[in-house]
Amino acid sequence: MPTKTSGVTLAIFLSLATAELTPAGEVQESFLSEGVTQRMGGYRPIRGPMDQEASIVTKAPDDLKAPKFGWIEFGEQKWAFAIDEPEEGDARLFVDTNNDGDLTNDPVTEWKARAQGEFTTYSGRAQIQLTEEKTGWLGMYRFDPTDERRVQLKDTLLYYPDFGSEFSFELDGKVMTTFVDGSIREDSRLPIDRDGNKRVSRRFEMTRIGQPFNFTGTTYVFELKDGKLLLDSAAEPVEQLPLPPDLTIGKQALTFTAKTMDGNTVEFPGSFKGKIVMLDFWATWCGPCIGEIPHMKEAYTAWHDKGFEILGVSFDQEEMEEKVTEFLKEKEISWSQIYEGKGWETSLGIAHDVSGIPFVLLIDGDTGEILAEARALRGPGLSEFIGKALDKKNAEE
Repeated sequence: MPTKTSGVTLAIFLSLATAELTPAGEVQESFLSEGVTQRMGGYRPIRGPMDQEASIVTKAPDDLKAPKFGWIEFGEQKWAFAIDEPEEGDARLFVDTNNDGDLTNDPVTEWKARAQGEFTTYSGRAQIQLTEEKTGWLGMYRFDPTDERRVQLKDTLLYYPDFGSEFSFELDGKVMTTFVDGSIREDSRLPIDRDGNKRVSRRFEMTRIGQPFNFTGTTYVFELKDGKLLLDSAAEPVEQLPLPPDLTIGKQALTFTAKTMDGNTVEFPGSFKGKIVMLDFWATWCGPCIGEIPHMKEAYTAWHDKGFEILGVSFDQEEMEEKVTEFLKEKEISWSQIYEGKGWETSLGIAHDVSGIPFVLLIDGDTGEILAEARALRGPGLSEFIGKALDKKNAEE
């Protein structure tokens, strides 16, 4: 697991260590005490083993019943924490925010239970004092210690920084920003929202320190020197990345030609004239995908004869065609499927910028317009939604 480094600066200005490089522009940094996780589009959890003695703190609440102690670490800095998990009653989390060894004089942490079947998980937030002037928020969670599926995490607190930095810079005259969770480090990912939709594409809007990238026609590279982020023109050009596809409601679906598993050629969406079609990216190993199959079958049975189609795109790996075929037969799935055997590198998945499955779109076969996204196309209400979509289409014709 990557090691988080510590220390952040309020402003970073571009400086060069060698005369051969020409400055591309100024990079400015602003510290953010929270909210970076959402802007980054995710997080990487850090494990905090609860394997320390109570002596790591000088003072703890008097009413602790079954406490376990550990460290929250970022680089060379660390803060003590304790989780009290009595046999009866809710667990409590304490974090030594001000790092003075006393767990009784810190802000109260957020630590809430959530039932998940027979197990109870906890999640919450806490603060850590990074410097005299800066305090950062952490996201934290803990799996049920009795869950045998996660036995390796029985004595572990998971945490991640919700604090970090926003960096502003120019690429070919266009002002852009990126974010870093925690503190900037050699392996930092740098998300850049190129199209301004407040979502970051991992394929088309992400780079790393030291990795040349071309978003505007010029190839740039970020470097980290003495804890400062530098932006420069890269020595060797790379091909300009296209913008991520806009697959929001009302936009046009991507067109493509593909072979289905039964040997037929599909021209999308032209092959579905007079119909609405659900484009479903899935895999036999995807639990949430499998969980949606009953709802899809219900909708397909009710509305297929009235103009509803489904086209599946399998994210299964190579040499799994026979397994996919058997799976479809076992689940009695009769709609067409596209299988490339490339997993996450499936060409249609790359074109549609799919970073998680199930990924679903509902499309008008006549106009190519995207009618709905995944939020409306999952769960027991699918069949009712499809019926209404067909009624609307027929009323407009």
